[in-house]
Amino acid sequence: MIKSEIENKADFSIIRYAQVWEDADILLEGLDIQPNDICLSIASAGDNALAMLAKNPAKVIALDLNLAQIFCLELRVAAYQVLTHAELLEFMGSRPSDNRIVYYHRCRTLLTEKAHSFWDAKQAAIEKYGIAGVGKFERYFCIFKNFVLPLVHSKNTVCQLLSSKSTQEKEIFFDTVWNTWRWRLLIKIFFSQTLMGKMGRDPAFFSYVDGSFSEHVLGKIRHGMRTLNPAENPYLHWILRGTHGQALPFALREENFESIRNNLSKLEWHLLPLESFVARCKQDGTRVSKFNLSDIFEYMSEENYTNFLSSLIEISEPNARLLYWNMMVPRSCPKALQAKLRSQTQLAQKLQTEDKAIFYSNLVIEEVQ
Repeated sequence: MIKSEIENKADFSIIRYAQVWEDADILLEGLDIQPNDICLSIASAGDNALAMLAKNPAKVIALDLNLAQIFCLELRVAAYQVLTHAELLEFMGSRPSDNRIVYYHRCRTLLTEKAHSFWDAKQAAIEKYGIAGVGKFERYFCIFKNFVLPLVHSKNTVCQLLSSKSTQEKEIFFDTVWNTWRWRLLIKIFFSQTLMGKMGRDPAFFSYVDGSFSEHVLGKIRHGMRTLNPAENPYLHWILRGTHGQALPFALREENFESIRNNLSKLEWHLLPLESFVARCKQDGTRVSKFNLSDIFEYMSEENYTNFLSSLIEISEPNARLLYWNMMVPRSCPKALQAKLRSQTQLAQKLQTEDKAIFYSNLVIEEVQ
């Protein structure tokens, strides 16, 4: 098995992300999935791999280095099979519930033995937070919501932020009520690279970052709260309230539930580095037409990024699309590959301005020539 650069640097034994923090609406519009497409997706917690099923592709292949993340996807697949939409929202944590353990045991019958053992040990957390709230990243935001945010803003002020407003009202509210010096100081401290590395993301994920992470977060939150619509942003709702409320990510919206459930047979998942998957594709002739690559290139050196991007082109169908995000590490089509890739800059820039998952600085969409 070929190892990934990040594999020996970060801890892959825990649930790092119990939900996907990348906007599936942006992902799906950018990829333009068609019924004959074979799609590759970074698994993470599984939400966006499931969202891709709603477009009725030929197949979605989800990969991850972390067995705990694979278990997140496996449990979600079981939940879509045996729960109603309303029950799914309760089980995830999007809605309050006293029945999450009941739902878990209904799902448990469809899990593998290893997944049984993994999730059986986490029933107390499932009951309290829902399965979308049990990851390290989500616990970080839970601390922020419960102990840090109240030092700056009241629950009433949070509710005001998340209520519907006109464009002018949003700007005035952010400038005059929300964006206080206490708020800016809180962000600089709580979202410093040191604290985030210790309590949220793995420090290895910052290996190639140059610049202040807290300043980056301040700017992105300003855009998300002042320019976008907080009332319709599931990611802001979860950060500030610990639930999605009425603002649901794509995979959890009622109108997408049946199409995802009906296409679950087209989903497969593997505990496998992408590098090993590419080698396997070269051996068996598999070709991929749509790639959801998350932000994996943030964790690679520029040389490794270029080499790996080249290997992805080798297993791509003509006109295949690759979509990935940058947070603080700039990665986009290197000069050495510009003859093989067309950068969809205009589409990417348009979608970036609409991205509800506000932490990312750049969206990259490239098409194989």
